[in-house]
Parts: sequence; structure tokens; C-alpha cells
Amino acid sequence: MQRSAQLLAATHIGLRDIIKPGISSWEIEKFADHFITSHGGRPSEKGFEGYKYATCVAVNDEVAHAEPRKDLILHDGDLVKVDMTVNLDGYESDSCWAYAVGTLSPEKAHLMAVTHKALYLGIDAATVGNRIGDIGYAIQSYVEGDEGMGDVRDLIGHGIGPTMHEAPNVPHYGEPGQGLRLKAGMTITIEPMVNLGTWKIKAKTLPGDTWEYYVSADGTSSCQFEHTLVITNDGPKILTSQDPVFDKDYLYNGVTENPFVATVAK
Repeated sequence: MQRSAQLLAATHIGLRDIIKPGISSWEIEKFADHFITSHGGRPSEKGFEGYKYATCVAVNDEVAHAEPRKDLILHDGDLVKVDMTVNLDGYESDSCWAYAVGTLSPEKAHLMAVTHKALYLGIDAATVGNRIGDIGYAIQSYVEGDEGMGDVRDLIGHGIGPTMHEAPNVPHYGEPGQGLRLKAGMTITIEPMVNLGTWKIKAKTLPGDTWEYYVSADGTSSCQFEHTLVITNDGPKILTSQDPVFDKDYLYNGVTENPFVATVAK
């Protein structure tokens, strides 16, 4: 799982140089699909429940599950979220990352910072002996209680391993001390979605397409960050880490080198 997650993390790192004003969201799809497959991986979102693409690319008020589009051109100030899953040698990993296109407004930049912090507050609560509700409470109390933003309820994290979506469900809201008790060896995703306004979302389809994706119900911007992690007796360890310096306390087996990163520019 760590190698699968490293390939996924390296794909996100490569997107930093791809995502800029003037490209279409289809360029994101092309890069990710090629990078994953050229390293022996399989973009496992492709074909999952009828989905056709390696990536989900959501922009601004789009919350999740949005398709990459050739006619969706990114502009300065857009907030883009790229969600991907990778299967490498039979092991799954899952990570969504948010990217600023050019210069964000202060409002969107703050949303991005809040969502990133919410992810790590949830990760810090994913310790042996805690419960699923502790993860959700850590996120919700910060996002809604401290920041007054919308903590999306309808889309949640999950277990992951040989298949993409496994038990347990990992909501980003909840009550402390409630839910399944966490044990060493569990592999899960934590993936808070935060809206500037309401927590509610609504389904949408593109003209001529039956695929449903989600947008914030009030049209405000949305952000998401997601890691795959393993719960250990030494605390939560992030498998999809992109930054060994920032994540120094969360690295599995202390591994700081990602073997796929060196190939990003090749």
C-alpha cells in the first residue's frame, strides 16, 4: 500500500507544474493517467461504477466526483481539487489535493488553509483506542465551530486496502467517544470537504451526460484534502504524503524518499 500511495503522491506532485491559468481540466486527466500507467499502476477510478476517467477534477463550487472536461478552462483565482485512486500490484491508495490556479482571493485561500488543517486534525484523532466519532468531531468542531464554514456530511472517508471502498465509514462529523474503536493495522482515508457557506450539497449533471457530480447547495466555493493512512501503535502514519518535512511525525517506517518523485519531470 505504501508503494501504491507513493505513486499517487508523486502524481499529485507532478500536477503542481501542470495546473496553471489557461489549461483545461482535461490536461490534468492526461498527465495523471499517463504518469500512473507508465509506472505500472492502474488508475482505479476508471471503470468504477461506470466512471470513465482516472481523475475527478472539481473547480470552485464543485465539491466532488466532477469529470475532467476539455472545455473547462482554468482561470486565475480558481480553486481546483483533484481526486485520484491508484492500484499498484493489487493495493489501493486514495488521495485528493487542492491547487490554487494563479492567485486565490483571500477568502478562497483561507478556505484552503482551513480544509488542510481540518484534515490533519482528523488524522491526529486517528489513534489506537479512539473511535470514529473522535475523528469526525475534531474536524467538525473546528470547521463549523471555530471557522463557521460548512462541513459536508453526504460524502465521507472510508476503509481502503485491496479494494477502493471498504468498512468502516469515516464521517467528517460526529460525537467524541462514539462509533467503532480504532485498532492498529486499520487503513483508512480521511477526506474532509469544506464549503464556504452551507454544508449541504446538490447533484448536478452536464448537458448530454448522465454522470452525477456534486456542487455546494448555495454556490459557494468548496475545498477538499485527503490522505490514505494506517493506524499504528506509534500513531497515525500517512501513506500518501507529499511533503516529508511537513509530515515528519507521520511517516510510515520513517521513509522520507519517494522513488517515483524523481521521474515526475521525465
